[in-house]
Amino acid sequence: MRERPRVLVTRPGNRGEVLATTLSRYGLDPRPLALMHQQVLPETAAIRSVWLDFDHFSRVLVVSPFAAECLVEALDRYWPQLPIGPRYYAVGAATAEVLNRELGVKVHLPPEHVNGQSGRETSEALLTLPSLHGLAEQKVLLVAGEGGRTTLAEALSSRGARLTRLALYRRVFTAPDAAMQRCLASADFDALIVSSGELLEHLAGWCDIAALNQPLIVSSHRLATLAGNLGFAAPHVADSASATSLAAMTARVCGLDGGDVDQ
Repeated sequence: MRERPRVLVTRPGNRGEVLATTLSRYGLDPRPLALMHQQVLPETAAIRSVWLDFDHFSRVLVVSPFAAECLVEALDRYWPQLPIGPRYYAVGAATAEVLNRELGVKVHLPPEHVNGQSGRETSEALLTLPSLHGLAEQKVLLVAGEGGRTTLAEALSSRGARLTRLALYRRVFTAPDAAMQRCLASADFDALIVSSGELLEHLAGWCDIAALNQPLIVSSHRLATLAGNLGFAAPHVADSASATSLAAMTARVCGLDGGDVDQ
C-alpha cells in the first residue's frame, strides 16, 4: 500500500506544475505524464494584420491560458498603449487571470450558474452571457490554438459576428517515456487527470484494459462522455478545470478529504 496515492498529471507547462503543487497539498503524489507541448506559430502577414487592426474589434475571446500569453506578448509589441475599445472574454478563470494580471483589463467569464445549475468553465457556458448575443456586424476576435473545438466560432458566426479566428499555437503530441509506458501498462497509479479532449484521445492509445479501469478525473461532462466512448470505465467530473477543483475531486476519489489543505 502506497503512503500517498499516485496521480498522473497530463496538463503541460506551468499549469501542470501548479496542478502538481495543489495535488501535493491534498496529500497526493503527482507524477508528470508528458504527452504534449505547445508550440508558438510563426507570425504571418495575416496575423500581423490582425494585431495592427486590434482596436477595431468590439470583443476578444480567449480560450486558454497559453492563448492569453500569446495575445499579451503580441499586444506588448504592437500596442504599448492598450486600445480601450475591445471587451475581453475568457472560457476559464486561469485564462482570465493572465489577461487581468498582464493587461489590467476586466475579463468576462462564464456565469456561476447556468439554467439553475452550477456554471462550468466551458464554451457553452460562456455563450450564455447576454453580451455575446446580438452581434450583428460586430467584429469579434477569437484567440486560440490550431484545431480544437469549433463551438465558439460557429455560435458567434451564427449570431451575426464578423468573426476572425486567430490560431497562435499548435499542440504537439508525443509518446510517453519508457517509464510512463510501463506505468500505464501495469496501471501502477491511483488516478489520472486529463482536461483536454485532444489529449484524452491521444492518451487512450497508450492505455490497455488495466489503465482504462483506473479512476480518471476530467473537467467537464463533455470529456466524461468522450472518455466513456474511448473505453475509460471510471470517469469523475470535477467542478471546473481549475487546479483546486481537479485536486479536490482527485482527493475524494482516492479516499482523502483534503481537510489539511491551506485555503
